[in-house]
Amino acid sequence: MNRRVTITDVAEAAGVSVATVSKVINARYGVAAATTSRVQEVIEQLGYESSLVARSMRSHRTNVIGILVAEFEPFSTEILKGAGRALAKTGYELLAYTGASQSGGPGWERRYLSRLSGTLIDGALIVTPTVVDANVGIPVVAIDPHEGPLGPPTVDSDNLTGALLATRHLAELGHRRIGFIAGREDLASSALREAGYRQGLDEAKIPYDPDLVRSGDYQLDSSRSSAAELLNLPDRPTALFAANDISAIGAMEVAESMGLRIPDDLSIVGFDDIPESMATTPQLTTIHQPIQAMGAAGIAMLIDLLDGNPPESTLVRLPTSLVVRGTTRAI
Repeated sequence: MNRRVTITDVAEAAGVSVATVSKVINARYGVAAATTSRVQEVIEQLGYESSLVARSMRSHRTNVIGILVAEFEPFSTEILKGAGRALAKTGYELLAYTGASQSGGPGWERRYLSRLSGTLIDGALIVTPTVVDANVGIPVVAIDPHEGPLGPPTVDSDNLTGALLATRHLAELGHRRIGFIAGREDLASSALREAGYRQGLDEAKIPYDPDLVRSGDYQLDSSRSSAAELLNLPDRPTALFAANDISAIGAMEVAESMGLRIPDDLSIVGFDDIPESMATTPQLTTIHQPIQAMGAAGIAMLIDLLDGNPPESTLVRLPTSLVVRGTTRAI
């Protein structure tokens, strides 16, 4: 097994002292130009990289931003894409981290931050954190926190308006029995999406019927079970609004297994507009949430904090919009 190249290896190969290599790496005075050139050439040849820990001990900065997630799923993956693009040419590197078998559960972000802050990362984006009072001595920005924008600087999207647009779209197509597959009960975004659903019904003068609401928990299996319950009702809904695209995709699978044609027999709207929403047949009508832009906005806010510039606002809320594709039609 190849071992890591060390600063001692560089010194030996260049025929200089470790102190001289250190001066070259840290751009300090006192090294002849020819020696500097030789050391840099050896560093390039050997592929030497100083460790993050060593870097932080020298400068108290690692130039690394962490993105902490409970798990890697479509939403957090899109956040990572946006954050990665936003970091280009900033001088910062990106570290994506999850606790694997210990992921999730209340307080996961506190555990992750305590492991990484101070020696590995200079600041962190935490995606859908369960708590927002983690005081770890580094700047933190929250993306779509469970309890809403109550703690650190926050980026989210207009969940209520998005859900209203989805329900309004179905009502304008003539649907009166519109089922709803809700998200996780502990998430503020989920509560806002249900509020938007109810507001859309009220706007269309459709009575709210609790029998047409089930919890999908934002998970595929739970949403399949919820969709099956709704579609097996004696007077089943003619349309479903699912609180995220994964739930909508699960509902499509159940409907198709029951012999229902989409959108002829059942219209479905999702929420998120993840790439998977365009891989269904037909393609999923959904609410576009600018997830990559949320990641980019979080990075911009975090860099401002790292530079000692408090953001103008501690909340960035991005707009949502309806994307009509193939899973909805007039009744």
